Amino acid sequence: MATKVRPRVAREDKRSRAGLADDACPNCGAIMRERSAVLRLPVNGEEIAVPDSAHLRCPKCREVVLRMDQARKLRERALEAYRSRYDLLTADEIRSIRERHRLTQAQLARLLRLGGNTISRWESGRNVQAAAMDVLLRLIRDIPESLRYLKKHAA
Repeated sequence: MATKVRPRVAREDKRSRAGLADDACPNCGAIMRERSAVLRLPVNGEEIAVPDSAHLRCPKCREVVLRMDQARKLRERALEAYRSRYDLLTADEIRSIRERHRLTQAQLARLLRLGGNTISRWESGRNVQAAAMDVLLRLIRDIPESLRYLKKHAA
């Protein structure tokens, strides 16, 4: 059974100030247990199931808490699953397209009418592009004339 997660991320400094042990539930104070299960995380507005996700779970109130490394790994795996499901370009492929056309991240963002940091987030793997943006990137990669068109019509 998949658990829909809006997980808390354990923050060591807050726990010690509150007098809680590192493995204590922030809700009820019970000692939490290490678990591995399917957790769900939203990606581009869609809930993505990530199997075998390590987390802490309270046996008493069922609260789910992730350590920082567990939260990072869950997000990486959710983005990877989303990319795979929709056959989207990888971070390295996006970087390669941009570099092949000798564009900076800011220049590509302007051409695609995106925010300044969006390309950086895609290339670092922190975010994943929407399917429509993936199509535009593939057009730039596969049809060089499309880049000229964008440059001519970018406002």
